[in-house]
Amino acid sequence: MFHRPTGWEHDAVPIIKSLWASVQGDPVFMRRVNGWFTIFWIAMIPVSVAFGLLSSVAYVSALSLWALVSGHWSAWQASRVEVEQAAEAKEREENPVEQRVVEKLVEETEINPAGQQPRGNATGNTTGNAATGPWDEILERLGRIESSIGSSHSNTADAEGVHQTSST
Repeated sequence: MFHRPTGWEHDAVPIIKSLWASVQGDPVFMRRVNGWFTIFWIAMIPVSVAFGLLSSVAYVSALSLWALVSGHWSAWQASRVEVEQAAEAKEREENPVEQRVVEKLVEETEINPAGQQPRGNATGNTTGNAATGPWDEILERLGRIESSIGSSHSNTADAEGVHQTSST
């Protein structure tokens, strides 16, 4: 009753599945494929009318099935993107860049009461340069923190804003 794949047909199935999985993960490729399918089906409208294919039940049924499958597939792809975006937004909400910057700054910066000498080496020098002042050291550390956080997350606009306002 059913045709069981043998020989090259059996070997082609894993290759096709692997190709399909890699294609679905590439949004640029999928956008191009869907764009070309759209152009193809728009071009098929006058061809279908000219050749009288619209009076064929088999053709209209196949077209309806294609419309049904492509519509559901598009909705599925859109929902996958929405789920991924929601997960990223939740992660940003639970672990905001601003909080990571503050935690890193507190971890790397020593704050002393006014008039008290910061801890340093035996000569009294600290990691900061006395000629440039403590603000330059803080700004330098902020830059390092920003770059370390920015390398793991793409959204560092808020941290840059903190850096820029601190320098004025």
